Amino acid sequence: MLKTFLLFAILATSASSGITAPGGSSAEDAKLSMQMDKAWDVTWTRFYLPQVHTFADYLSSYEKGKEQAHLPTAEEVRRQYPNPCGYSTGMEDGAILGGAMLSVLCDRFAVTGEDALRGQAAEVFAGLRLCATVHGVRGFVARNVCPEDGKGVYINSSRDQVTHFVHGLWQYYHSPLSDETTRVEARKIIADVAERMIAFVTPENDYDFCRADGARCPLGICRMWNVKPHEAARLPMIYAAAWDVTRDERYHKQWRHYVTEAIEQSANPDPDKPAYALLQMQCSLEVLHDLEPDPTLKATIHARMLHVRSLAAKRFTSILASIGKKTPEEMQMLGPDWRTVPVWKDQKGYPNPQWGPFREIWHISREAGESALVLLMADPSSATESQRTSLSQLLSNFDYQHNSSCGIIYHLAAYWKARRHAVLEVKP
Repeated sequence: MLKTFLLFAILATSASSGITAPGGSSAEDAKLSMQMDKAWDVTWTRFYLPQVHTFADYLSSYEKGKEQAHLPTAEEVRRQYPNPCGYSTGMEDGAILGGAMLSVLCDRFAVTGEDALRGQAAEVFAGLRLCATVHGVRGFVARNVCPEDGKGVYINSSRDQVTHFVHGLWQYYHSPLSDETTRVEARKIIADVAERMIAFVTPENDYDFCRADGARCPLGICRMWNVKPHEAARLPMIYAAAWDVTRDERYHKQWRHYVTEAIEQSANPDPDKPAYALLQMQCSLEVLHDLEPDPTLKATIHARMLHVRSLAAKRFTSILASIGKKTPEEMQMLGPDWRTVPVWKDQKGYPNPQWGPFREIWHISREAGESALVLLMADPSSATESQRTSLSQLLSNFDYQHNSSCGIIYHLAAYWKARRHAVLEVKP
């Protein structure tokens, strides 16, 4: 098994391994399909929270029924413990993961047409709808919802949550997986998010969409304008998506007001940003590129996407090398009960329990899928043979039964995006 992880590093630096992912042997295809079936099963049996139709961030046990024993209780959420973001609790990224999973389902359905995916997509949509409505604050996107009472939320969201939330809903809206009822609901939800942005993202609020209680976010993670290059396209993307599904001129005006400057600001993202930042930038650019009517600006957006793609390619290589240095035992590490960790960090008044060594395992598992996915969101056919082979080997040899990171969802996302664009061809 150790050789498997070392192989990732070798593949990442080898231009010609002699293996061609498209059209591999029947044995290789069978192994890859079996692996992706395992990843799918693990995602739905260990990370999915059926009480609220959302996904959790990590596992603290591989024992059936105890995988999510660390999740906050309803009482802890009511008092916003340990912090108003739910950082490190397992309830931090539900809106992100739900949006990402809707994208996975859209891609898988485009490849297979499996009717059962309609029900699963409806469940994921129900979770995102709950994140947007259970608290009664119009347009606020909660990170997740407490499974114990089905209604508790942490009051501090982020632009990252909203980015994947809107991107996933927009894809679902345009997918044959949705029906007229869910499209009507998705239309209202996206419009509500846009309305919150219009109301709150103003110079007076320093362009912050604020917490659910109306207070400013002290961390800067809810600011939507005058932000970094990888964040600049988020606000016009939301308005563009809202206009696309409603045809309301109110949102069209906001989209056109911000989009040109946003694309200018997106020119030089920090190359050292983590893969999740590159992915969220690419998601925003994808919507804007799809909807942009001006040929010149559309070409510029495409150029930005290709640049982000090039950054992700480097990140994919480096992350595979990092995984290659880990032992199987390290990659199988479970997350902690956050209540008992020895180190807590103060983030501008928000106490954040620190995961210790598990943070890196959680992070590199996730980054492998995220960086591969970014590669496939712009000109996927230009993926090199080495990149295709590296992706195939990563997915074929990863131990999904013994990995506790929600990064599994991004492995599925990369796989089905690759299948959709024939970057990986798996014979039945």
